[in-house]
Amino acid sequence: MNINLNDLTIKKARELIHKGGISCRGLVSAYQEQINKKNAGLNAYLEAFDDALSIAEEEDESIRAGIAPKPLSGVPFAIKDNILIKGKIASAASKILENYKAVYDATVIKRLRDAGAVFLGRTNMDEFAMGSSTENSAFGGAKNPHDLSRVPGGSSGGSAAAVADNLCLAALGSDTAGSIRQPASFCGTIGLKPTYGAVSRYGLIAMASSFDQIGPITRTVEDAEIIFNIIKGKDAFDSTSVELKNQKPKTKNRKPIIGIPKEYFGEGIDKDVLVRIQELIEKFKARSFGIKEISLPHAEYALACYYIIMPAEVSSNLARFDGVKYGFKKEAEDLFKDYALTRSGGFGKEVRQRIILGAYVLSAGYYNAYYGKAQKIRALIKKDFENSFKNVDVILTPTSPTPAFRTGEKINDPVKMYLSDIFTAPVNLAGLPAISVPAGFAEREGKRLPVGAQLIAPWFYEDRLFEIGKEIESAVNSNH
Repeated sequence: MNINLNDLTIKKARELIHKGGISCRGLVSAYQEQINKKNAGLNAYLEAFDDALSIAEEEDESIRAGIAPKPLSGVPFAIKDNILIKGKIASAASKILENYKAVYDATVIKRLRDAGAVFLGRTNMDEFAMGSSTENSAFGGAKNPHDLSRVPGGSSGGSAAAVADNLCLAALGSDTAGSIRQPASFCGTIGLKPTYGAVSRYGLIAMASSFDQIGPITRTVEDAEIIFNIIKGKDAFDSTSVELKNQKPKTKNRKPIIGIPKEYFGEGIDKDVLVRIQELIEKFKARSFGIKEISLPHAEYALACYYIIMPAEVSSNLARFDGVKYGFKKEAEDLFKDYALTRSGGFGKEVRQRIILGAYVLSAGYYNAYYGKAQKIRALIKKDFENSFKNVDVILTPTSPTPAFRTGEKINDPVKMYLSDIFTAPVNLAGLPAISVPAGFAEREGKRLPVGAQLIAPWFYEDRLFEIGKEIESAVNSNH
């Protein structure tokens, strides 16, 4: 049967499968056709898995045998290339892990698999999740489906492009400073970065362990909520994960109060992005939401703070990739040269840059001046959010200061590139949950480029993001 993929959601797919309107195999096959047709131009997938149809067939057989369908039976997922799937390559889009096959499933993969999900393939990303454009992939950059001359964002650019262009129904990404939300904004999808610890990181190739979080990229807020509720929760393999026993109550008997941080609406924001967010604020007012200006005084230091702590963690985490145990290896006459040749040949420029920067800020004489000071500022940024949430239920900001930029436009200017994360990085520094929801479009040379609105909630209040995120969807879709 013909399926309209443009209107399909997890909820609708589930209803169709439950009622026998479509088979799991038929659903997976429809998305595989899209991959075959479009991926060569998008480069969203690094590999499409050849066992997806047989796994979908197993789900069908189980349903035919009278066993009730699972919550995600047959739902086709794309998985970012830094999340381990047993028996599949997990390269983190790096030459150094080009042929590494995962020997176990990440916890999120196990939870999705147990819920009946089918994995279509692994998606393109910035190498080791370092970047905001997916141009740092060792296997060529991904493209933005809204304009192929532009980037899909990063580092989860392949996952966002795949969801936006119907190459999967949902995807997983990872978010260290905005790597789920910013590509979601650029590609016009939903991107959820859960509270730090809400979702297990076991089986995620680490970039910066105190920031990294796995989350869904979807077509609707409701789909993100469905996936979050399946992958969340305590995991014995991740000591930073926590059990979310009771989602906190919603804002009862009154409309939520939305905080607007004055520091986020100054110079440097694209005019069209500003207009879309201001329109959204007016729509919230029309729906009787409270709007309150707030201050996050240390926000201006967030990027500088992030780009000290993150490279320090990168240099520590990436020390394990030395060519001895697994992955790419270059032989030389002694061990030191082995390491040097392997790491300089296996890691790309951006990764090498961040390892060197991290080693520098952790070195004797500089540790207190840089790393120690950045950790103090991180605590102040967290305190700013704590104070704000005493007066507001959520905070609204743009997700990114601009719509998708052109491929090559910022790749040689790291500071310009890093500024893509200016509104998203503070969330990771504080460990908060946040979601990017499409807020309309910006016109560029006859192309409509998506603009994302970011909602930030207090720790473990993901339910507020879903509740108010659905209001944004309805406000933007109804255009009044």
